[in-house]
Amino acid sequence: MKLVILAGGLGTRISEESSLKPKPMIEIGGKPILWHIMKYYSCFGINEFVICCGYKSYVIKEYFANYHLHQSNFCVNTIDGTTEIYDQGNEDWKVNLIDTGKHTMTGGRLKRISQFVGDTFCMTYGDGLSNIDISKLIEFHEKSGLEATVSAVKPPGRFGALEIENGKAKRFLEKPQGDGSYINGGFFVLNKSVLDKIKDDSTVFEKDPLRSLAEEGQLATYIHDGFWQPMDTLREKNILEKLFTENNAEWKIW
Repeated sequence: MKLVILAGGLGTRISEESSLKPKPMIEIGGKPILWHIMKYYSCFGINEFVICCGYKSYVIKEYFANYHLHQSNFCVNTIDGTTEIYDQGNEDWKVNLIDTGKHTMTGGRLKRISQFVGDTFCMTYGDGLSNIDISKLIEFHEKSGLEATVSAVKPPGRFGALEIENGKAKRFLEKPQGDGSYINGGFFVLNKSVLDKIKDDSTVFEKDPLRSLAEEGQLATYIHDGFWQPMDTLREKNILEKLFTENNAEWKIW
């Protein structure tokens, strides 16, 4: 099975870094978050990827075009331009890099890569990490017999919360949960037939297509109550960086 990664957005809410590179190329622990996502899926036997590029697509393309060198120690002979690789520890991945347009919406990006996927495929965004069990997610989708499966998560609260009693802070919660509602966690399993619900480049996948699937009873929901963290802002990037550097990265299972 292949994994499709939406990696073409502008990333305006983290412009401190996305002004220089696509958001999926922002680094956590010295590696692009895109690499972390791919490495995680690879642990579940998914080693073929379709990356939907857009904004500053050349940065992602250059990274993978020279991936072997980025990951290795090597020697360059400046006289004849030959390169000697000292180690061969790269992942066994096949990466399809498809330019889906700078301003194309999420649904339009999926529509543009239809020729590169099979009857069923995984899909996620290039800016979030989780410890969701991908094998169980795929199994859940297959057993449901429905066209699409979306992961449902409860997001962490953005701010610390005070529990107040008689004018005094009784308890302070640094990382409270949100309002208790489940939201789209961004880890999907889709049948290719879902792409027929996408009209054109202007289609936002999270609006009409998902809404139609839900109304038709074709959208299964996989509940995930474990770790999940998006990277929409610099604050959230720093959360992920801190987890990684302190060896608390729950997505790091390799």
